[in-house]
This record gives sequence, structure tokens and C-alpha cells, in this order.
Amino acid sequence: MNEKIYSSLDLSKSLSDFKEKVTKLLETKNLSKWSAQTFKALEAEIRNTALRLAGECVAVLLNKLSQSQEALNIAINQTRSLSNQEIKKYGNYTRQILTVGNVKVTLSLPYMVERYKQSHQKGKYLKLGFCPFLKWLGIEEGLTPLIWTTITKYGAIAGSFEAARTILTDWGVKISLKRIERLTYYFGKIGINLRQSKLSSLEMGNLPTLNVLKDQRVVIAVDGGRTRIRINKKGRRKLKTNRLGFTGEWVEPKLLTIYTVDEHGRKIRTSSLPITNDGTYLGYQEFLNILEMYLVDLGISQAKQVLLVADGAEWIWKHIPPLLEKLKCPSATYQLLDFYHAASHLHDFADAAFTTDNERQSWFKKARKALKKGQALNLMRDMGKFIASATGERCKTLIRERNYILKAYRRRLLNYPLVASHQLPLGSGAVESLIRQAVNLRMKGNGKFWLPDNAEIMLHLRCQWCAYSWDNFCNSIFDSFLNPSSA
Repeated sequence: MNEKIYSSLDLSKSLSDFKEKVTKLLETKNLSKWSAQTFKALEAEIRNTALRLAGECVAVLLNKLSQSQEALNIAINQTRSLSNQEIKKYGNYTRQILTVGNVKVTLSLPYMVERYKQSHQKGKYLKLGFCPFLKWLGIEEGLTPLIWTTITKYGAIAGSFEAARTILTDWGVKISLKRIERLTYYFGKIGINLRQSKLSSLEMGNLPTLNVLKDQRVVIAVDGGRTRIRINKKGRRKLKTNRLGFTGEWVEPKLLTIYTVDEHGRKIRTSSLPITNDGTYLGYQEFLNILEMYLVDLGISQAKQVLLVADGAEWIWKHIPPLLEKLKCPSATYQLLDFYHAASHLHDFADAAFTTDNERQSWFKKARKALKKGQALNLMRDMGKFIASATGERCKTLIRERNYILKAYRRRLLNYPLVASHQLPLGSGAVESLIRQAVNLRMKGNGKFWLPDNAEIMLHLRCQWCAYSWDNFCNSIFDSFLNPSSA
């Protein structure tokens, strides 16, 4: 199904053609020659035929709406409220819209013009035109909303835009690679703008607080990943390629996940208690603003219990606990060093302290058990004995690994028995999984260099997908076309 099909806008004919084609495909002749390959080919033909019928139905629906004066009036009224400028009808506009199954429909629609006075030229006006019907239904890009969101979804979650194009072609959407890339980034940029709008509302003090987290047990997990960002070199462009050279610098995207758990510590995934994922490449200060925005929006001050769990990164424990205090988190707020990161450092200590595998494993198991039971002070005293008798590089390694535990102990981040008694997680596996899904599987790899803006957009899109909130995310973007203040 590679060619584009122009709709006949005749539903009876489309149904008749569908019935005729499918009837032939359902014939069971020459069964002795059938095989798995034969059946697979028939499945593909039946699916493609059904996709074309679906596209014809959508085309008929769009055509009926475009010819409905009531629908046109509603579209004009909806879009008129978006501007304080003078809006006048300016003839008709013809536009082709792509639907599922590569079916295209041509619509003739009213075209409106907004007149903006140019302050620097007396008596001069700038005319900006648009089609209310297309804006009303979210099809200004020449695609139906379902097609656009499907393109963006696969553009974001597939391993590459090439892989996305293959998937989309298999499901009856054939467009160019460049268009897939452009539509994905454009859709994602709208999502970034909506996030920025909320950040601006937070800064001005008028971000509404919802009751999503009221009386809930909340886990906040934070961590960072790695991605190569493309930094263009200064100077003249190369004569042969007319391009600037660039360097690839490793940048750490900082990610967050906020979720709730039940009384048994199991993660809750419902529409009323959604998972919140996000991240940024713009540094820890912007990350803190984003985290604060989500916590205020969700109503963190109304939570029953809050757990902040992360690795030992200095910026996390220096800045996030004061933020939680500022947001008036409940008294039952706990801070915890990810147990599995701590255990990893104990393992590295054992590797440096012992020469045989049996000794390493025996000490590591005892140390891990002591840490989990809250016996960190005794554990560090034991570690100190090995340091006292070590020299050279081995001593430096032992001190470094011991100090990792010591710093967490001084910050009171090793309360594993207390947190476990409340049936809260001891590890930051949720955000570790998010980093793998959102960053490592698409954005980190040999030969991958991302432009900063594209990296930010792709990270945001992939975080929404990993949160199982893709439909809600898409709906908020379409809502913003007509209700920018409420999206």
C-alpha cells in the first residue's frame, strides 16, 4: 500500500468494493498449496483492504463536515475567540488531507484573514491567513489528528526515523522521511511550549494546584543519563559542503519520575493517579524548576507520605530536599540513597580489599546485609580496618568507596529499615528504567550527535510515552490549538 489513493467520497461504492475484494480473499481454493507464507500474505491483503475502507470512511466524514454550515460556523466562532484582531472571510481554500490507508480527500473551505497593524508603518497592516475548519479539527498540517499523533509516536519511540517510516508504511501511512522528522519535532515542540507555559505560571504564582496526590504515598526518583550534543564550531563554512564543523560533547540529561504506591508498595498505574515522567538537558536549575512545577501541579503538599530516592549525586541532595521543604511536604517525608547504588560501592570496596573471590563474596554479602539492617556505622568501622592496612592506589580506592557510604550516612540517607517498614521502595529502579527507555535506546549511541533543541524535544516525547500517558499528552496539545490558556 505505497500509492496514495484519492477518495471517491462514495461510501456505498467503497463498501461494495471492500466486500468484493474481501470475498475473493476469503476463498479457500487449492488448500494443498497453502502454507504459513500463503496465509501471511492473505492477512496483509485483508488488513490493507480494511485500512483503505477506514480511510474512505474518514474522508466521507471530513467531507460531510466541510459541507455543513453549522460545522463551519462553529469552527469560525471557536477560532475567532483566539484573537482580538479583526478577522474577515477571504474566499475559499482547497486543501488535501491524508487519512489512514493513504487515502486523501480534497476539501474546499472558508479562508479567514487577521489584520495586524504594523506599528512602525503608519496605516500599514500585516495580513495573516488561516482556515478555521482545519484549526478546529487539528488538521492544519494536512493530516487527521490520529495520523499526526501516530506519526509522532513512532517518530519518537522507534529506534530511528527510518524505522518509524517502515512501521508507518506497514500500517497504511506513507509519507517522506523528512516529513516524519518535521512533524515529530513540531508536535513535540508544542509540548515543550505547554511545559514552558506552566513554568511561567509557576513563576508568576498562579499555577493551579490539583488534588491528584491527596492522601497518596508518593515516590520521587531522580537520576541522570548521557547523550552527545552537537556543538557547531565558529568560523567560516567549509567550501565543499557549505557546512560548519561541529564537536560532540557529552551532556547529562536529568530525569525525574513521580508515581504513587499502594499500601504494599506496588506502583499504581491508573488514569486518576498517572505516572509523571520528564527530563531536560538544560542543567540542574531548569530541572529543579520543572520538578517544582510538577509537584505543585500535582499537589505534593497534600500527600500522605513522600519518598525521595536517588543515587549519591551531589546536586540532588544539595537542592531537592530544600525544595521539598519549601513546598511543605508532609512530615512523613523520607530521603534515601538508592540501596543498589550503595551496594555497588560495597562491591567495589570488596574487589579492592580482597584477593580471592570467596573472600570478596563473603564480605560483600555480610556488608550488604548490615547496610540493609541499618548497621551502617559498624560497617564503616569495619571498612576502616581495611583502609588502615592498605597502601597506594588500593588505599585510595578503599577510601573513595568508604566515603561514598560515609557521606550518605552523614546526610541521613541510609534509613533502609524505616523506609522498608513503610512498604516503600529501597531503590530508584523506576528512574533507571526511564533512562534506559527514554535516553539509552534512542539518544545514546555511537555516531549519534543531537542538536540541543531536538534532544530536548525527543526526551520530552519519550518520557510521555514511558509514562503511559500518550493519549492525554496528545489531547492537551490539540486542546491548546483552541484553548491555549487552559491546556
